[in-house]
Amino acid sequence: MSVHTDFILTSISSVLKDGVSACRGFSGGIENIAACDYIMQSIFLKMTGFQEQKLKCISWDLATDDYEYRFKRFAQKPLGECSCYDEKNIVLNDLIEIIKKNEPNYNIDTDINKQSLLHSVGSSIETLFSDSVLKIWAEHQYLDYLRIYANIKEECLLYKGDKTCSLFGKCDNCQLMNKQTKVRTCGNLQNLSYLFELLYKHRNRCAHNTSSYQQNLPTLKLLSTPEYVYENYFVRFALLMLIDDVFVMLYKKYLEVKS
Repeated sequence: MSVHTDFILTSISSVLKDGVSACRGFSGGIENIAACDYIMQSIFLKMTGFQEQKLKCISWDLATDDYEYRFKRFAQKPLGECSCYDEKNIVLNDLIEIIKKNEPNYNIDTDINKQSLLHSVGSSIETLFSDSVLKIWAEHQYLDYLRIYANIKEECLLYKGDKTCSLFGKCDNCQLMNKQTKVRTCGNLQNLSYLFELLYKHRNRCAHNTSSYQQNLPTLKLLSTPEYVYENYFVRFALLMLIDDVFVMLYKKYLEVKS
């Protein structure tokens, strides 16, 4: 077991739980609602940083055990911050590749129960926010999140291509525009890779404080767009938790096959 193992196996939901617990001293009154975005943003940044460090630790662990991988990933094609979608997929495929070296018939589709994963994350968020003032302060966002999350299906997760896997699924409609909403959709839901694109942009805005010199945001024009419903902290939390659970499951499998 590596020095990173405990951290890697710790669920990202622990960060969310700490943030929710820190708000227990607040009342749900309007006098405290100004703190909502500040607290949500702080929890969000802690979660993104937690996940970025976890993926780096996974990569370091793989490199410790596999010298060929060490040369490829740290000399030939090094990773960055593991914050963007493409780099998360790189670590995903690195893990699967190393697992297959030890278990050639490994199949991620049979190893990870996607329906159970979706149910687990949905239940965790429902439990964490059941009596939280954050749900009261951001009630509209929470109701939008419930509608969005209810439409996430198994096929939205873990797309397995001919050579590589992706964290989020694909379908024929993913790159098309819905005629009524003018929004890219996957069935009746934004495809998750697009939602992560919005998450990543918000992560950069928060991390680099690019809104500090911009006034009166969001604009009324932005608020009126169909896409704005997806600018939602609960959706962001759910996406980060889904990604985290996939990596925890794969890392457990890696520990199993390498021993």
